[in-house]
Amino acid sequence: MTERSGQAGDATGGPAPTTPVCYRHPDRETYVRCTRCDRPICPECMRDASVGHQCPECVSEGRRSVRPARTAFGGGAAGRQGYVTKTLIALNVLVMILSIASDRGGDAAAGGSGFGGLMGGSTPLTDWGAVLGLARFSDGTIGGVAEGEWYRLATAMFLHYGVVHLLLNMWALWVLGRTLEAVLGPLRFLALYLIAGLGGNVAVYLFSAPNSPAVGASTAIFGLFAAIFVIMRRLGRDTSAIVPILVINLIFTFTVPGISVAGHLGGLVVGALMALVLAYAPRMRRTAFQAAGGAILLVALLGLVLVRTAALTG
Repeated sequence: MTERSGQAGDATGGPAPTTPVCYRHPDRETYVRCTRCDRPICPECMRDASVGHQCPECVSEGRRSVRPARTAFGGGAAGRQGYVTKTLIALNVLVMILSIASDRGGDAAAGGSGFGGLMGGSTPLTDWGAVLGLARFSDGTIGGVAEGEWYRLATAMFLHYGVVHLLLNMWALWVLGRTLEAVLGPLRFLALYLIAGLGGNVAVYLFSAPNSPAVGASTAIFGLFAAIFVIMRRLGRDTSAIVPILVINLIFTFTVPGISVAGHLGGLVVGALMALVLAYAPRMRRTAFQAAGGAILLVALLGLVLVRTAALTG
């Protein structure tokens, strides 16, 4: 009896079935398949899903198809991390360090003018960046916003007279900023902060003596006080704890010497207006309405600056 040699096969004479391998790692055998595309995947390529496992490509495709989380006012969920608040605090601290470094007299940190000397004194940097309407300097030159130094309306909100002045404002920014940033989102919170700060500085320019300088983040901070009241009311939350704190700060504003009443009240009013724009924008066209409202406030503030400049230089 002779024997025959032939190719191995199954009972029907066909080729033997091959073991499936991972589509990303052909050298690895696997019997697990992606629940979306049905491609075999090895343990390294498995991604947990609600049912079974998925491959990396299907997971990435699914993430692209999911809309990013938004806050109640249209902002990004990244605001929960407080990155803008932390950045603003770091920027103010950095500017304070530069301000102290620019002062050769040594009174920037704790001495000089202010409430019992605790508010610190002026430095070359605060002299350069403070809100100043119009004044003649010691060298005989004339400067101020009315002379074209409009940058002062922005730089003043990042400068402080002394470390205590800085610490008080940064503590308030830390407490208020994280809450508002989480609710509004990073970009909307930043817009609120800057517009409120600008509004307070414009009020200083309008209502304070032209030769009286003013600096501090208080203009923006008071805007945040007004904003958190408006936002919490819009969300239907309790605001009973906010009102006493705001009242106490207003009492300090009117009773402590050396504090800019115009700056605090200006920031309060403009912050409230910007918060109303952000909180009550129509849902269907929220972003466009919020952007337009912020732009209108900016144009109005710039218009007031022009009017005041004409009055001082006319």
